Amino acid sequence: MANKNLFQTFWGKLLPQANAVNEAGGRAYDLGPKHALAQYAATGCLNGTFYADAATQLEKVLALCDQVEPAFIAKTAAYCREQSFMKDMPALLCAALAKRDVALLERVFDRVIDNGKMLRNFVQIVRSGVTGRKSLGSAPKRLVRQWFESRSPDQVFRASIGQSPSFADILKMVHPKPATSEREALYGWMIGRAHKADALPQRVQAFEAFKRGDSPVVPDVPFQMLTALTLDRAAWVEIARNAPWQMTRMNLNTFARHGVFDDARLTDLVANRLRDAELIRKARAFPYQLMAAFMNIGSGMPKAIANALQDAMEIAIRNVPKLPGRIVVCPDVSGSMHSSVTGFRAGSTSKVRCVEVAALVAAAFLRQNPDTEVLPFESDVVPVRLNSRDSVMTNAQKLASLPCGGTNCSAPLRLLADTQSVVDLVIFVSDNESWIDTPRHGYFGGSATETMKQWSRVKSRNPRARMVCVDIQPYATAQAAEREDIVNIGGFSDQVFELISLFAKGELNADHWVGVIESTTL
Repeated sequence: MANKNLFQTFWGKLLPQANAVNEAGGRAYDLGPKHALAQYAATGCLNGTFYADAATQLEKVLALCDQVEPAFIAKTAAYCREQSFMKDMPALLCAALAKRDVALLERVFDRVIDNGKMLRNFVQIVRSGVTGRKSLGSAPKRLVRQWFESRSPDQVFRASIGQSPSFADILKMVHPKPATSEREALYGWMIGRAHKADALPQRVQAFEAFKRGDSPVVPDVPFQMLTALTLDRAAWVEIARNAPWQMTRMNLNTFARHGVFDDARLTDLVANRLRDAELIRKARAFPYQLMAAFMNIGSGMPKAIANALQDAMEIAIRNVPKLPGRIVVCPDVSGSMHSSVTGFRAGSTSKVRCVEVAALVAAAFLRQNPDTEVLPFESDVVPVRLNSRDSVMTNAQKLASLPCGGTNCSAPLRLLADTQSVVDLVIFVSDNESWIDTPRHGYFGGSATETMKQWSRVKSRNPRARMVCVDIQPYATAQAAEREDIVNIGGFSDQVFELISLFAKGELNADHWVGVIESTTL
């Protein structure tokens, strides 16, 4: 009799053979250069992850850039800044373009390098030499000068937060020519040279007067400029009154500690700011950032603030589609998913873990589609009872607290196949590092992944079913091969919800996510 391990019978289409080994040692599919670059750009923060350090990520991204045309690098940089809201990776891709194709860099520079943080990232990366040049060069210098010239002196001042390099360092590199006395004074003030104090922007003059003690009025300047100063409660009240949305979200405990919320009217003002839909949109808020704020608020936080964060979450996930049919969401709760979603870097590691992002996606779909079945998994499916009427925050926290083990992406599909379930859409949220379902001994190659095998069984009863695999870590393999009924998407912004909706309706083109990026206009 023929060896059954070699000649198994599968349902549906002939399954593609796995052609890669993932970071955990499991059978997998290579994403290909374009898809892999998009995956790294939409999820990578150039920090250490569970399976790969920052240097390995950098090396991989640069190698992938060498394998694709410059136009795709430019489109990926624009897409991942504008749609995925990433910072480090789009700046790295622009730095790569500075070496590969300056004309394309000019076409995307303003779209990607859209604030002071991004400008500092770009300059730092170029001057590090990792992309093939150690100086900015004439064209990048001109683009940086244009960045300064296209913003008012007040805007330049407000954007001048951060070091290594500082705005003073950058000004010394590119030598912009100030067109007005106000701009000339500001540049002189920034680099520590003689300047006319009375020509400085009014906001800078107010800041200097406050620092000298000549004015009791707290200036409306970025919060970081004030942290080194001695501030009383009245000053903190003014800071909270004028704070932008992201700064408010990040400093709720600080405000509470300094008595800001002792004022009921100010508490209401802050709460209304947090739940303001337009401010949330402008802040490019990740839904998981709201979850982090909610999880980290102190016990003495006013209930109005906690409620406002939950209201803000409902707004932030409004792109979650309401879809017909039976939806199954499979959040990965395995051990590797308990690492930071933005990776590890000393002093700046996010407290939000991958498992919390996965749980949040599952809870959001359950909220918008009450009949959704949620099948969390690690080595096997983990039983859980969720109430669709509970808040997104509540259900996400329940999922994120489940016990963890190894990673077995095929487990939920096996359960669906064994129970002969009716399915229209299956959504995985994982790091795709499945290894439990890969044979440890004996025959390894020449076969599909177990995920594809079990999906084939599900498809035998549900021929119109589709599967979305959302990967939230920067790796270059998948457990399910791309085809008409399967899409692999990377990222954790609410744009992912829009892509899921388009795919579920059959409205993505044949190239799926890569096709969306390819359609980006330069």
